[in-house]
Amino acid sequence: MWRDIQGSNDWHDLIKPLNPILREEIIRYGELVGTCYKAFDLNPSSKRFLNCKYGKASMFQKVGMASSGYEITKYIYAAPGISMPTQQDDAGQSRWIGYVAVSTDDESKRIGRREILVSFRGTATSTEWLANLMSSLAPARFDPTNQQPDVKVESGFLSLYTSDDSTCKFSQGSCREQLLKEVTWLINQYKGEELSVTLAGHSMGSSLAILFGYDLTELGLNRIYPSREIPVTVYSFGGPRVGNSNFKDRCNNLGLKVLRVVNTCDPIPKLPGVIMNEGMRVIGGRYELPWSDSCYAHVGVELSLDFFKLENPKCVHDLETYIRLLKYCSMIENVEKSEDPWYEKAKEIVARNKMIHVWPWQDAARQVSDLVQSLGF
Repeated sequence: MWRDIQGSNDWHDLIKPLNPILREEIIRYGELVGTCYKAFDLNPSSKRFLNCKYGKASMFQKVGMASSGYEITKYIYAAPGISMPTQQDDAGQSRWIGYVAVSTDDESKRIGRREILVSFRGTATSTEWLANLMSSLAPARFDPTNQQPDVKVESGFLSLYTSDDSTCKFSQGSCREQLLKEVTWLINQYKGEELSVTLAGHSMGSSLAILFGYDLTELGLNRIYPSREIPVTVYSFGGPRVGNSNFKDRCNNLGLKVLRVVNTCDPIPKLPGVIMNEGMRVIGGRYELPWSDSCYAHVGVELSLDFFKLENPKCVHDLETYIRLLKYCSMIENVEKSEDPWYEKAKEIVARNKMIHVWPWQDAARQVSDLVQSLGF
């Protein structure tokens, strides 16, 4: 059922209740995104500052995911293309943003197809935060033969995706150019096999994943003529809005599948467009307003994680929070079925979470982590 899990039917009947196979896949992609944070070097005194700490061949092993089932083929770099008002250590520099990988033969047998995976980390530097805060819309214009000026995206994300740093020692070209070249090459390499393209990202990284998914499908690079189309799916964790309503409609028309995993308490998915969003496009569900093209709109299907409530913004947006609590929810269901004595302890933590408005994150995380380890999940 891999095509259903990848959204061929827009995850119909898989969200409520959350299908256990889909849950495991979401966790798996979240952990693959998490490797980007673990491997990113933020030490200004390091020779690998703003780069990956490890080489492609050893990265998964170094971050504790030696059995990931993927081989990294390329590291991806991005330049914000934004001028900071003051001099910053990361201003103007190209930085490591993620990787392209392909499933191994054994993993391909397990998941039912060869998978090309692109994983993006989220915001980690000051210039990236500035890019997140740029709320103006700009035409994407990715297809030179059909520029569609009404299809607009957030200018900061667009800058990060398309800007080039000619001084970068590790790559040539913009993030966009690197991705198109590598993924197109891999599609050609494996075109004789059952194939899928999966893009996964957290926060700002989910915006880049959606932009690249749109770019790839808009240019038709996922089509193998005469009639074969490779499915392209985005797994977004805590991602903001990326473009306007026309961008959303275009992604839908192109068949780009996006599953947005969001915590209802996380403020980032509510940005940009806190006011000017999809809710302001029409009056009474019938009359489209004249400024609707300037309204941001989320793309895809939402999976809302409303089973935990935290007020600390760093906690509610943290990728590890998403992953741990998805595992935790799965764990509760599993131990309930097996009548494990630890189930009572699990219920106690859940009940405490629901009873108080603020859940002390460090204590809760420690309890959940200990419980998960004790149960062998």
